Amino acid sequence: MAGGLSGGRPDLAELREPYSKEADEMADQEAAIPMDEKTRMACERTVLAQERTLMAWIRTSTSLITFGFTIYKFFALELGGKAPARAHQLIGPRQFAVIMIAIGLVSLLLATLQNRQYRKSLGTTYREIRASLSSLVAILVSLMGILALAAVLLRW
Repeated sequence: MAGGLSGGRPDLAELREPYSKEADEMADQEAAIPMDEKTRMACERTVLAQERTLMAWIRTSTSLITFGFTIYKFFALELGGKAPARAHQLIGPRQFAVIMIAIGLVSLLLATLQNRQYRKSLGTTYREIRASLSSLVAILVSLMGILALAAVLLRW
């Protein structure tokens, strides 16, 4: 009997549709706004502005990372491997380098996450969002920064 235990009413399990990822994707595609030429161009300008912003953060992070590593290497070569005298200084060149590299890495991570969040929110409204090449560059710069941080911490 299709009515289940409650007489003539259908069972709850019979009413539930099985969850499928395709159904969610189809609902997202139907909810997406169809783009005329002006909307497509506005969306493209927004995506390009986000790409430029991420590339500016990549440039800033690269500067912080390389500046920190350069300070470390300069003082390592200048001092010839000897420990610096700690007379009236709060931090040494090595600690300064670690701070600069860490700030560069954290700022790059936050900028990449923000860009990803913006692209994701834009992608739910407009379907035609292409992959981000600047995200790949951000990953490569992050790897460079991690290597620089390891070099400073391990005294390479």
